[in-house]
Amino acid sequence: MERRLQDITEVSENQFEFMPVKRVREYLYSIFTVTHLRGSLQCLQRMKLPYYLINQLIHEIVKTGHDEVVSVFPDPILQLHTTRSWDFLDSESGIRSSHKYQHITSDVIIGVIDTGIWPESPSFNDDGIGEIPSRWKGICMEGPDFNKSSCNRKIIGARYYNIQDFSIQPNSDLKKTRHIAGSPRDFNGHGTHATSIAAGITVPNANYYGLAKGIARGGSPSARIASYKACSKDGCSGSVILKAIDDAIKDGVDIISISIGMNYQSDLLHDTIAIGAFHAEQMGVMVVCSGGNDGPSPFTVVNSAPWMFTVAASTIDRDFKSTIVLGNGKIFQGSGINFSNLTRSKTYPLAFAEEVASDFAPLSDARNCYPGSLNSTKVAGKIIVCTYTEGAIPRSIKKLVVEGDKAEGLILIDEAEKDLPFNSGIFPFSEVGNIVGSQILNYINSTKNPTATILPTTEIRKCTPAPVVAYFSSRGPGWLTQNILKPDIMAPGVAILAATMPNKEDGSVPIGKAPSLFDLRSGTSMACPHVSGAAAFIKSVHHRWSSSMIKSALMTTGVVSNNIGRPLTNSSNQIANPLEMGVGEINPIKALNPGLVFEATLKDYLNFLCYYGISQKMIRLISKTNFSCPKDSNQDLISNINYPSISIGKLNRLQGFKIVERTITNVGSPNSSYVSSIDAPPCLVVKVSPKNIDFAKVASTRASFKISFQGKEEASRGYKFGVITWSDGRHDVRIVFAVNIE
Repeated sequence: MERRLQDITEVSENQFEFMPVKRVREYLYSIFTVTHLRGSLQCLQRMKLPYYLINQLIHEIVKTGHDEVVSVFPDPILQLHTTRSWDFLDSESGIRSSHKYQHITSDVIIGVIDTGIWPESPSFNDDGIGEIPSRWKGICMEGPDFNKSSCNRKIIGARYYNIQDFSIQPNSDLKKTRHIAGSPRDFNGHGTHATSIAAGITVPNANYYGLAKGIARGGSPSARIASYKACSKDGCSGSVILKAIDDAIKDGVDIISISIGMNYQSDLLHDTIAIGAFHAEQMGVMVVCSGGNDGPSPFTVVNSAPWMFTVAASTIDRDFKSTIVLGNGKIFQGSGINFSNLTRSKTYPLAFAEEVASDFAPLSDARNCYPGSLNSTKVAGKIIVCTYTEGAIPRSIKKLVVEGDKAEGLILIDEAEKDLPFNSGIFPFSEVGNIVGSQILNYINSTKNPTATILPTTEIRKCTPAPVVAYFSSRGPGWLTQNILKPDIMAPGVAILAATMPNKEDGSVPIGKAPSLFDLRSGTSMACPHVSGAAAFIKSVHHRWSSSMIKSALMTTGVVSNNIGRPLTNSSNQIANPLEMGVGEINPIKALNPGLVFEATLKDYLNFLCYYGISQKMIRLISKTNFSCPKDSNQDLISNINYPSISIGKLNRLQGFKIVERTITNVGSPNSSYVSSIDAPPCLVVKVSPKNIDFAKVASTRASFKISFQGKEEASRGYKFGVITWSDGRHDVRIVFAVNIE
């Protein structure tokens, strides 16, 4: 009988220590069986081996090789990608509200891999929710301040993992430190926030100290939640994330939401989320991931494997303004969230940071409010104006610097993030762009005794234009391959109100108020669970749809115009392109009835691995199948997998037409007849064959078509964008394309 990991739990650490490494390796191979993630390093950690021994074992495996090992690499530490939004999405759909469908989502299970959960949040109340689905196989782990009763019919599962943090000191042996996160309870609110966006129940009168007041709800208010705490204060261990994905699959979740990613896109065999997500997709579980917060530079999007649903972030039609009143009477609307007690009736001395620099500090450091660059005596009692230079310290540090020097407030000049509200708690703060910043500096330079005040934040609704691609949202093309369009889609991710854990830090809570159970946060971390919730919403209506069908339904129905009827834009007020926003903003209601879907099968993803360059032997090991790669396998063929968008990383103008094939599945009327139309730039020739598809004549629910692309001789180099639309009079099925002409 094959021995499994649980059979050796009584083998002590000391027993392993006294075994030769070769003997340990042989012993481990003899019992090495994991349900979904065979070959994962996390199995070694589950056996509580000493870290130095794991390191030795890694070197032995790499040196000698083994048929059962997919990949061995250092365990990466990944980072978190940190009410009105759902109503805004409903309003943008132009059709009936998703409120109508809230009661039908109760058997869909969303697994959230994050920082844990705060079960006392009103967003996770289980009143009116039916019994837990019998197919659920998960558990509710206990820990300090978290017991079985912390779970309910809403939070049906909660797990945590023993997270080990290690650091290597320069010129010394490995130093081991250990931190055990012994509870599913959230430690910073990130996981709670993301979870409630995806599946929080309807909570009336939700607000953040009076801001964003209204009804809070998730995308699937009746969906069940399973929380997997895979992160510590130092980040999220790749091996722990793999284990969490494995557990979520076995527990029976339908959708996994992961608002986590690497700081860069690794290759597939070293990307822990991609490896886990592949196995989830293979088992019929959808994986939705944040695309990263490293925009607006290109090639920054992460989590970009084709079996992952990669999400960009956008604004909604709400903003938070902190008004600046200068001593000369001029008023400027800055951005920010602050609950200060300053009023118009009193102003304070106003100074540019370089004017209050400490002795010998570079003026460039002072302008950026670097720690130690300011003279605290000169700063005290003043409102300080700081600037932001590329690569400088973040706003949170600048705020701590001037606050620590007893300043009365901070005005930050930052063109890039001027529309991204920063939460400064009770400390007066406002952020402006370069134009307003120049006017403030001109006032300081032209006045002997400049003064100002910063007023508490006010909320502005029905802002235009919205949505806008968030400045920070990571951009494509993907580093992994330019033959898959990434990010896939866009969702709200700026100043999103959702549940959190109570924040009791000094300076965070307005005087006389109790810590809020809701918070306003920004990031693709917030955009990701919007898509997870939307996917659960669709799954609840179309129980038998595969994850790729749900993904296609959302992608081919994306919104591409803003709330003033014009094309979506980015934060620079330029028309947004698919490398910034994917196919557009999610439209969950319209996605319920997409007409046609592009269903990618396991074969598509296995072909992708072949085309990507992974060996057939490795693919068989990863997939546990006898799959054989096509004879002709190269990166250019990646464009042919049955994806709901099209990307061609290289189109040589001198090599004729590049032909891409797609297969559609009719999920609408069986007798539908579709006509294709093309919207392409003039420098690109695009043809579709056949131009018409009549499903009454096809006598099948599936049909294939080919798209030919050719760059004209006069075409300039670089990416060109367009869309192919299949229409039957009721549905407009949009296939966005991105073509890089060389």
